[in-house]
Order: sequence, then C-alpha cells, then structure tokens
Amino acid sequence: MAEIPIRSFLASLVAIRKTEARHEVLLLKRTQTLIGEWCQVAGSIEEGETAWQTALRELNEETGLKPSALYSADTCEQFYEADRDAITIAPVFVAFIDASTTVSLNHEHSEYRWVSFGKAIEMVAFGGQRRVLSWIEDEFVKRTPSKHLLICNI
Repeated sequence: MAEIPIRSFLASLVAIRKTEARHEVLLLKRTQTLIGEWCQVAGSIEEGETAWQTALRELNEETGLKPSALYSADTCEQFYEADRDAITIAPVFVAFIDASTTVSLNHEHSEYRWVSFGKAIEMVAFGGQRRVLSWIEDEFVKRTPSKHLLICNI
C-alpha cells in the first residue's frame, strides 16, 4: 500500500492592522511562485529555526515590518501538491502591525494592499487561504485572542 507523504516545511503569517474604520489584512502579489497571486506572508523554515521564528523573519524580509505582537493562529494551512504527490501542512501565525508602519517590499512581490477581511477573501486564489482568513477574523478580530496563543510582544 502506497502512502502520500505529509510535509511541513513552511510557515504562514497573516498581518493585521487596525485603522480607525476597521481591521485590515496585508496581501502581497507574488512574482516568483504562484506568480500574480495575492497571498499572505509565507516561507520555508531554515535550519535551527522554529516555525514562529520563520514567520517573523519572513515578515521582515518580505515587507520590512515588525509586529507589536505575534500569535499562533491555532490553525494550519494544508494543501495537496500534485507535482510532489504530497500534502503540505503549514502552521499559521498572526502578527499585529502598527497602522502607521510603512511596508517595504522585497523582490518576491510586486505590490501590496491592506484590505478588509471580506476583500482579502475575494482576492486570494485558494479555499484554504479563505478558510484561514475567516478563522483569523473570527478568532483574532471579532474576539479577543486567547492569551495562551501569544508567542511574544515586541
């Protein structure tokens, strides 16, 4: 009996800022993998890193941002990769960003947008992304997140 491998080598991060009007999500337009798609911050875990350290590093590398607080989202993105015949599972993190902070994109992205959760859900390509965004809005915006999910205040 053959098995499909399960891989976990990525971390994913949803950056949120609060404006006077609403909470907004940061989406980035990709220039390398998934070219032209709007996505959240994500990247490969490097040797010696924890998943949350990867999420912080990728946030800084891709956007120049540093969060005021980092949380475990208490969920994972999961998807099937046909070219590898494998299931990938990535832990998701939530970063709260000061609304006055400026985004500085690296070469991996051509554009960024701060948008409402509803707009973000329309813009992303995959159902898994939409489920993660809905979950984060429910658990981190509509409710106060559990203190047990807090990884660090920065």
